Amino acid sequence: MAQRAPNLRPPHIPPDRICLFLDFDGTLVELAERPDGVVVDSALVELLGQLASRLCGRLAVVSGRSIAQLDKLLGGVQVAVAGSHGEEIRHSGMISAPGRRPDVLHIIEAGLANAFGNKDGVIIEVKSLGVAVHYRLNPAVGPAVQALAARLGADHALKVQTGKMMVELRTTGHDKGTAIAAMMQTAPFAGHSPVFLGDDVTDEDGFAACAALGGVGILVGEERPSAARYRLDGVSNVREWLSAL
Repeated sequence: MAQRAPNLRPPHIPPDRICLFLDFDGTLVELAERPDGVVVDSALVELLGQLASRLCGRLAVVSGRSIAQLDKLLGGVQVAVAGSHGEEIRHSGMISAPGRRPDVLHIIEAGLANAFGNKDGVIIEVKSLGVAVHYRLNPAVGPAVQALAARLGADHALKVQTGKMMVELRTTGHDKGTAIAAMMQTAPFAGHSPVFLGDDVTDEDGFAACAALGGVGILVGEERPSAARYRLDGVSNVREWLSAL
């Protein structure tokens, strides 16, 4: 679909008509210089619990982080979760996830570590189903990181997922859009309009999936071409909008 830069604040949407999908970093919590530096406050935990109850379970966190990471960060919040950019899904007591490719991912991890492991400000993050390199603290290495990631991805048939000051190598075939589409086929999500909030280019697949399913995407952050229909300025605005549902 043609993309334009959305700048309309989302209206109030009757909660009985929708199901809600929420990105994590940059949407529910402020971005941090390090992946382990994000802060999950008690107000967010309480808000998610209230939303899950108000929406009768039609709430999911859809993130590039693994389910294990999200569980650790969100504590006892009982919501559906899609992790690893849609490769892992857990909801309604069901869990689906492809097998990890440890042989390949060990090669990827070693290649990235040899090239950038000693660079100041570069963080190599080993995930459940991939390996990510964060260079927010050293943006100058970005082109070199992306070039090596592209080569390793081509050599080992892995998806190269770019984002804000990061690049990740992971297995192919899944994204946030496929995760949303899969959950929309089952209770309690089926029969409702999907709404997805996200801030990064990694969220565009989710925005497009929602549009195709009769719902909408809400971009968080500065204006840019996007498949989202609406936009909110930042995390505080997201919390405010969610609280009004």
